[in-house]
Amino acid sequence: MPANHSVKKALSLIEADTSKVLGLKVGNHGAVQPGQYIPRADAQSPPELFFHGLSPSTSYMLIALDIDAPFPSFGVLGPILHWIQPGLQPTPSDSDPALQTLRVTAPFVANYIGPAPPPGSSPHRYVFFLYEQPAGFEGKKYAPPRGQNLGNMHRPYTYL
Repeated sequence: MPANHSVKKALSLIEADTSKVLGLKVGNHGAVQPGQYIPRADAQSPPELFFHGLSPSTSYMLIALDIDAPFPSFGVLGPILHWIQPGLQPTPSDSDPALQTLRVTAPFVANYIGPAPPPGSSPHRYVFFLYEQPAGFEGKKYAPPRGQNLGNMHRPYTYL
């Protein structure tokens, strides 16, 4: 399967250079490693995000996707959008000055939804992409009115 080959290749690149891996704390699971299994119940709240060497004067944006939706063996409806969060601002860590925690300073564009593979599905893989937010980008312009959650019908790849 070509998509599975691409994921394996990406994971091998990450293993070779971990400097580009976004840090995630999911529930009680600190410093989650690529490929690590996290139980569904532990990932229903947004993860804490951290990274090394970010500019404190730059805002960042995060996009999270489920690349195995709805089933790893039948991904025609995937990926599924799990989160778009602009306005992430780095805050230095007390324990490591080069490590920054990313705190939310703007409304979401797509609220975080936790994992919810359908019954009978094997575990899904989730990817988190961190980007420098373009200068002048106003997340409020794309945020749902009154902070409403984004419905599931707007999450399949066809809407991205």
